[in-house]
Amino acid sequence: MLLCVNSIVDKENMATVNVTKKEVTRDLDHCDIPYYVSEFVEREVGNDYDSLRKLGSLIDKLSENKKQLEEQVLTVSSEVPKRIQKALKNAEDSKKSLNRLLEEEALLSDSIDSHLLKAEPWMEELGVLISQVEEIERHLSYLKWISRIEELSDNIQQYLMTNNVPEAASTLAFMAELDIKLQESSCSHLLAFVRSTVKFWHKILKDKLSSDFEEVLTQLRWPFVGPPQSQAFGLAAPANAPDIYNNLETLFCQLLKLQTSDELLTKPKQLPEKYSLPPSPPIILPIQIMLNPLQKRFKYHFTGNKPTNVLNKPEWYLTQVLMWIGNHSKFLDDKIQPILDKAGSSVNAGLEFSRALVMLILEKLAADIPFLLYDDALFCHLVDEVLQFERELYSVHGYLSTLPSCMHILSEESCFQRWLTVEKKFALQKMDSMLSSEAAWISQYKDITDIDEMKVPDCAETFMTLLLVITDRYKNLPTASRKLQFLGLQKELVDDFRIRLTQVMKEESRASLGFRYCAILNAVNYIATVLADWADNVFFLQLQQAELEVCAESSTVSQLQLGQLASMESSVFDEMINLLERLKQDMLSRQVHHVFKEVTDAAKLYKKERWLSLPSQAEQAVMSLSSTACPMLLTLRDRLLQLEQQLCHSLFKIFWQMLAEKVDTFIYQEIIMANHFNEGGAAQLQFDMSRNLFPLFSHYCKRPENYFKHIKEACIILNLNVGSALLLKDVLQSASENEASLKPNQPSATAALNELGVYKLAQRDVEILLNLRAIWPNTGK
Repeated sequence: MLLCVNSIVDKENMATVNVTKKEVTRDLDHCDIPYYVSEFVEREVGNDYDSLRKLGSLIDKLSENKKQLEEQVLTVSSEVPKRIQKALKNAEDSKKSLNRLLEEEALLSDSIDSHLLKAEPWMEELGVLISQVEEIERHLSYLKWISRIEELSDNIQQYLMTNNVPEAASTLAFMAELDIKLQESSCSHLLAFVRSTVKFWHKILKDKLSSDFEEVLTQLRWPFVGPPQSQAFGLAAPANAPDIYNNLETLFCQLLKLQTSDELLTKPKQLPEKYSLPPSPPIILPIQIMLNPLQKRFKYHFTGNKPTNVLNKPEWYLTQVLMWIGNHSKFLDDKIQPILDKAGSSVNAGLEFSRALVMLILEKLAADIPFLLYDDALFCHLVDEVLQFERELYSVHGYLSTLPSCMHILSEESCFQRWLTVEKKFALQKMDSMLSSEAAWISQYKDITDIDEMKVPDCAETFMTLLLVITDRYKNLPTASRKLQFLGLQKELVDDFRIRLTQVMKEESRASLGFRYCAILNAVNYIATVLADWADNVFFLQLQQAELEVCAESSTVSQLQLGQLASMESSVFDEMINLLERLKQDMLSRQVHHVFKEVTDAAKLYKKERWLSLPSQAEQAVMSLSSTACPMLLTLRDRLLQLEQQLCHSLFKIFWQMLAEKVDTFIYQEIIMANHFNEGGAAQLQFDMSRNLFPLFSHYCKRPENYFKHIKEACIILNLNVGSALLLKDVLQSASENEASLKPNQPSATAALNELGVYKLAQRDVEILLNLRAIWPNTGK
């Protein structure tokens, strides 16, 4: 190393040697000693020759560092075996400790087994004593319950002796709550004792309070059998009215306290499960008492052999119940509801009263319907009256759809199927009568332009009204499955009506421009439009969701259809609408074909016009319509005016656009492309089209020429001046050559045509049209 350093010093002292730095690259993946040495020398020496004097001290420093590193290596190499020995020693110590613990555990286990063996006789004796104690505690608890019930019974007796009825009622309510808590007990005798005690005091208190409450109601002239304005105890109340109302409130609240015990002891009358009535709490006791005289009246008049109980007059008892609800609503809202609110009850007095009376209706319907099922007239009359009753009950008296209603009775399987059958039967009869009517194809509003925009024939409007009435009849059914069955009936009726329209249409197909044929087309369009509007109605959207759930469960439809239903891309009426749209398009196509045939027949002379020899525009004083075009244009005008009067606006728009497209293609292909034109012929064609044909359609749109693009653009090409035509011809020819030789940067034919206003015609068509020009100047080519 010293030799190396001396060599370096000698080289530094040579004046003729030029010292330059040589870069040493670093190997990042390995411990690169040359790099670190180079870096160290560069840092300590660099280009400063005087710093070489520090080499001695630098060597000493490096030697010292080397010595320290060697000592560290020796220390680490000697410490590793010591650590391993220490770990082995710890493991041996742990093993010895574990063995010691295992020995102690064995001794302790033997000791415990010995102790348990000695204590076993004691445990048996203690177990017997504990069982005895537990049995005594149960007996004591049993006696405490009996004592508690007897204490409460004595308290009720004392309260009644002192005429403290409110406290007696509160105590009975507490006793009833204890009865409820004991329901899970297996002590049957205790349960029977508590229940009998509750029943004993409940009867006494209920009889006393009911008697007093009925006396107060009598003073109030309850029930009110007349309208509110004729009630004796109304605005003209007697002087003692405040005392009577105070007694009413006191007794009402005391009866409310008996509600819990009354529910324990009284099982409300329920209709069979087949009616699937929604669960509802029992009527509160004071309202039950208030309803007693009305229930007696109802049963007296509408059961048994009374003359008011007849199957063909369900409106009698339905109307009677509505009258009772209306007559008592003000009293219940003004006098009873504040009492309930003050008592902290969530019960609505009017709704509770209505609910109890509706239950009378449900019982009556359940009893009468079996006798009406097979008499169509009586059954249909009953359904009509029930639906009218429901409408008034909901709209006027605020009845809730979550409560039991007449629709639950009508939804019972046998009754519902009969309802569907009768509904379909009468709907089909109605359809027969509407289609056979003399006014079936006449619009009711034909003389009123604003209303008669759709030009709907009477039969179509009557049919959609029939469907709407059916919707109103079934929309309050309690379950979605029943509603879907009615929706299926509506779809059947729509399909049946469509088939009938198709049959009539086929009979009228020979006169496809006739009044009846157009009326059928208007009917089809109207029904499809109304069904599309209904599809966005909330009610039918809910049915769509219900149908989706049913289809998903039954797996009767494809995943695509399920996806369309779920995403609302389709609707419940889509199938019917598609069939109607197909019929509409077929009928419109027939009409267009008929008119187009008339137009082409009338255009035979126009097709033979001598376009090659007509005088130029300059040779004519005034341009006039070609005489051969008159039959064609007159036919078009007459048919457009006729169908505008007979078809609704939306249908007529489709018609004239379809006709315009066919006429455009016909004139372009059969007249323009089949002839040659001189200057006069081209000018005459353009005059006939732009000044006569296009204006026929100007009443229906602002720019009719846009519906005759073939004709319009052909006239542009044929009427170009000679210079422009030659230039265009060269551009088109060059474009074709450039396309063939793959030169994309040359001027395009499309741009040249667009500049002239030609967008529809293809380059090849324009070249043909240019060749139809009869006279070209001699260019020497």
